[in-house]
Amino acid sequence: MVDVLKGLDSFIWGPPLLVLLIGTGVLLTIRLKLLQIIHLPRALSLIFLAKNKGRGDIDSFKALCTALAATVGTGNIVGVATAVHAGGPGAIFWMWIAAFVGMATKYAEGCLAVKYRRVDKNGDIAGGPMHYIEMGLGKKYKPLANIFAFCGVLVAFFGIGTFAQVNSIVEITRLSANIPVLYTGVVLTAIVAIVTIGGLQSIARTASKIVPAMAIIYVLATVGFLIMSYDRIPAACLEIIYSAFHPTAAMGGFLGASVLVAMQNGVARGVFSNESGLGSAPIVAAAAKTKWPAEQGLISMTGTFIDTIIICTLTGLVLVVSGAWAGDLNGAAMTNAVFEMAYPMWGSLILCVGLVLFAFTTILGWNYYGERCIEYLVGIKGILPYRIIFIILVACGTFLKLDVIWILADIVNGLMAIPNLIALLGLSSVVVLETKAYFSFIKKRETRLHSVHSGTTLQQEE
Repeated sequence: MVDVLKGLDSFIWGPPLLVLLIGTGVLLTIRLKLLQIIHLPRALSLIFLAKNKGRGDIDSFKALCTALAATVGTGNIVGVATAVHAGGPGAIFWMWIAAFVGMATKYAEGCLAVKYRRVDKNGDIAGGPMHYIEMGLGKKYKPLANIFAFCGVLVAFFGIGTFAQVNSIVEITRLSANIPVLYTGVVLTAIVAIVTIGGLQSIARTASKIVPAMAIIYVLATVGFLIMSYDRIPAACLEIIYSAFHPTAAMGGFLGASVLVAMQNGVARGVFSNESGLGSAPIVAAAAKTKWPAEQGLISMTGTFIDTIIICTLTGLVLVVSGAWAGDLNGAAMTNAVFEMAYPMWGSLILCVGLVLFAFTTILGWNYYGERCIEYLVGIKGILPYRIIFIILVACGTFLKLDVIWILADIVNGLMAIPNLIALLGLSSVVVLETKAYFSFIKKRETRLHSVHSGTTLQQEE
């Protein structure tokens, strides 16, 4: 069974999907004129300064936190370790490439999500790729929208949403605190049930409190390790770049990797972590209170920057600087060994808390994504049964093995990405027009404010 899944995974994540994924990001980067570099400062400021006017269920900050809750998860810790173990340090470079062009992709997703959204029969905002496929590309593309929504439910049930996160939580609590797997599984299932039954408002409140705290704790811990090993950082960076374009030789428990293996693992794990091109984040971006699709696009774009450019990079550097990537350990055990090396007294506890919070919030975010997908497919009557099945699968995820989980997650991720990427290509002109309209408005507003300010200053001088 594992061999069959590996074969399917290699086929789905072969050159065609890699070209489609990176190619879409490159096209959008060009058409948007390097928006992810030029307008990143504005995007970061909007996280806290967005006006939050317009229809929507939650404010932009909570929408970003909910999206980050789903993206900042085991992919940032376990996923990076798995990628580097399989593809060598060069996998980190390809994560960076995927993230850079992925920022343009994430911008487009957030922009289209707000432009093409509707209100469901419960009065809640419904949006995401299935809606911008149907409403943007046209009714004849509804089968493509259905495929996306169906794959979205599969990812929530069997991919990022449950098994990968639950397995990581029970493994790290067993390693660091010696807590039996069954006990962790029972407590986790109960907490997930309590929060998710409350719907988006409950999930968003929880995410907006946990996500900033967990990110700060993890960043401080990894930066602390890198400061202690600052003299090895330049060599580690050179190793990452060199390995991206040259086969990595075997050393320690590492079996060596080709450039293609490094690229596949880096891009696949990068997408697993930041979800750019996957089509998940726009589902919650659609619920943000904003009048301007492009504004939410900018805020959504920061999610990829925070997730991969900052957090995944820190994890990757820690693994390469420490030399743990070439050892016999993999996944959470590899990262745990590094933290124990850096902080002998409480390293395992730091990683345990960080990973548990990362994974827990990812479960919450993906519960919402899957719920919106099921609502699109069968209507609001499917929401409660979906939540019950999701909670049962969280309980089952305790007993599955790591290798099978990551392979399964990769497969359903790839299947979900394809319809979304097709839609992004087809609607790229809409994204460009919305972007021009927004920045034209910003320019006029800033000119007006400058004129008012200049007039006031002139009056004061007179």
